[in-house]
Amino acid sequence: MNSLETAVYALLISFVMSVILCPILIPALHRLHFGQTIRDDGPESHLQKQGTPTMGGISFLLAFVVTSLLFVRGNADAMAVVLVTLGYGLIGFLDDFIKVAFKRSLGLRAYQKIILQIGVTALFCAYLIGSGKSTEVYLPFCGGKTWDLGMLFIPFVFVTLIGTVNGVNLTDGLDGLSSGVTLIVAAFFLICAWASGSGVAPVCGAIAGGLMAFLLFNSYPAKVFMGDTGSLALGGFVASVALVLQMPLFILIVGFVYLWESITVILQVGYFKVTKKMYGEGKRLFKMAPFHHHLEKCGWKETRVVMLFYVATAILALLGFIACRGMFI
Repeated sequence: MNSLETAVYALLISFVMSVILCPILIPALHRLHFGQTIRDDGPESHLQKQGTPTMGGISFLLAFVVTSLLFVRGNADAMAVVLVTLGYGLIGFLDDFIKVAFKRSLGLRAYQKIILQIGVTALFCAYLIGSGKSTEVYLPFCGGKTWDLGMLFIPFVFVTLIGTVNGVNLTDGLDGLSSGVTLIVAAFFLICAWASGSGVAPVCGAIAGGLMAFLLFNSYPAKVFMGDTGSLALGGFVASVALVLQMPLFILIVGFVYLWESITVILQVGYFKVTKKMYGEGKRLFKMAPFHHHLEKCGWKETRVVMLFYVATAILALLGFIACRGMFI
């Protein structure tokens, strides 16, 4: 059985598992009163989502882990991706649990989150270095040429993983947004993994199948949210797979939505601080950050914003394939 066949089987098994788990998990979350707390300063249309079950990422994360274990067969790279994804998912689970247990919109404190994220990333970095992985990364649009990062590889891994994780987390603000965008990104890396003969193709299929099923319940109007359990896990998956495939720079292309969402938050905070220092009163560059909320504040319907991000990511994925030219021949 070739890697593509294995990936398809993994996708199908993960899809079925997640489809079964979601209808079981959602009522359980209702009974436990694990509902989402909505920010008071957010779009008014979101207030009706108050109490919608969160932590739904448990469904596709569990399906992903179980399915992956059926197909990794001692593949160290695939197992490393699974463990990173699970590790970040557990951080998200702890964050979500604090939110729902204490009925507040903030869970772990920022420094607690970053310490835990550094810990998981350090373990993954130790694996990459300890297993003798190349410190070279592919350069997009360069016909398969690579850039040897040398001593810069370690800080690069930290920036890539933690940056991607938090970018995916910021993208998770509308029904089906983060799950749909990441499904397209996962499909891109699945094809790249198959083309390169990498053993991580099945885990790409497993995450894609889980997300396809989750979207049936997470698309507008969402019956469940993934919570940080899901968004942090997805960020860990995207970054770790890209690093194993030596394609972290391609996240800037296919995962540009994550980057843009992060940039808008940074610009918003920076502009507010600068204008407050200059004029004594902080001003906002966007009506609200991240950018998807800005579009909502401009009068866009939630479904239209989500579709825009889907189409943009699909186009960027096609651009990513053009950027891969000459890499797998």
